[in-house]
Amino acid sequence: MASSHTGAKGDPLAGMAHSEAHYFNSYNHHGIHEEMLKDEVRTRSYRDAIYQNGHLFKDKVVLDVGCGTAILSMFAVRAGAKHVIGVDMSTIIDKAKEIVERNGMSDKITLLQGKMEEVVLPFDKVDIIISEWMGYFLLYESMLDTVLYARDKYLVKDGLIFPDKATIFMAGIEDGEYKDEKIGFWDNVWGFDYTPLKATAMTEPLVDTVDMKYVVTDPASVLTLDLYKCTVDDLSFRLPYELNVRRPDFIHAIIAWFDIEFSACHKPIKFSTGPHTKYTHWKQTVFYLQDVLTVEEGEKIVGELENRPSEKNHRDLDITITYKLNTEDMHRQSAGQGMYKMC
Repeated sequence: MASSHTGAKGDPLAGMAHSEAHYFNSYNHHGIHEEMLKDEVRTRSYRDAIYQNGHLFKDKVVLDVGCGTAILSMFAVRAGAKHVIGVDMSTIIDKAKEIVERNGMSDKITLLQGKMEEVVLPFDKVDIIISEWMGYFLLYESMLDTVLYARDKYLVKDGLIFPDKATIFMAGIEDGEYKDEKIGFWDNVWGFDYTPLKATAMTEPLVDTVDMKYVVTDPASVLTLDLYKCTVDDLSFRLPYELNVRRPDFIHAIIAWFDIEFSACHKPIKFSTGPHTKYTHWKQTVFYLQDVLTVEEGEKIVGELENRPSEKNHRDLDITITYKLNTEDMHRQSAGQGMYKMC
């Protein structure tokens, strides 16, 4: 898609790598904000975490990192915040200013367009950081590194972060029919062998909703990030997982999702983006395996999940999943690894 930004003077996107500028441009389109605002699980969780904790927000200075249309900023004002600063790279901020004005909050909310690392805030320190920074698979195109920068530079000692915990989960699924449709398709395309594209398709994780009935294993938590303590280095990791098989079936793919927690709240508020719960726009991330695993109840699949930002663009991800089926039946023993790119 052609970029609408030409790198004119005063343009915060000037001088950026095209891929990164494209990422911020995509947030100029109202469709993506509509999808996020209509995501009830997401927006209600943030609203409840803020509204139910007016005692924490009263007379506080709040920083909204990646404020988009300023919905979280306005929640914070309604909850009693003294002042809210919203920062966003995208030109959606022009619309956000109109929205804030229309809702009579211009005196309480300052909106700044630019990079968190470069903008000048009207306050030296803030009491609370709010941010909806999560991407697909939690970390794809995520703004967590920006939130951590803001935490280290602006958050007062013992200040609060909303939300403050994120956990990545994995499970194994039966997905034969869909895998055939997505991957097997390349074996014969209108009478031609398209298998070179099959290898590419296998490396591209699929973001989709998975029905709970296809989940063959118990979920396993792999990584928990505590936003008060974690660093940018923690976003590159290689961690073990272990999946317990629930029933005899086949496993074609591993899926991943995340849970989010606001633990500063009077009563903790959490939401999940997993297959067992209500739809969110993050859906789940599906990683197809080279092998089809034939599993029996009580067996285990063990391996490692490795994730690191791509060297070409730090918002893209290089992901490796190793897997091994632990079974006493030597005919079904299987092990391998998949290498994936989220870009």
